[in-house]
Amino acid sequence: MPLAQPIGRALETSPALARLGERLRESNARFAAVREALPEGLRAHVRPGPVDDAGWSLLAANAAVAAKLRQLVPVVDATLREKGFQAIPTRIRVQSG
Repeated sequence: MPLAQPIGRALETSPALARLGERLRESNARFAAVREALPEGLRAHVRPGPVDDAGWSLLAANAAVAAKLRQLVPVVDATLREKGFQAIPTRIRVQSG
């Protein structure tokens, strides 16, 4: 039975976990870059979602927030380009749970 190890060590020694950590950091950085571009009343209802080969997801708290975010995707994408992020599709998902 393998011994438990600290998460930092696991991230360093496993290529798959290292890539996961990298994608998590990229998602958080993207969200930090666009957060101020979102209307103030919307910010508390949006979370960064996964970055994968198909794009980046923003997680909306409900369908109404998702609808408004879909209208703002051009603003989000423009903000990301202005801040030097690679252009990948931005998806909007309703957060489950």
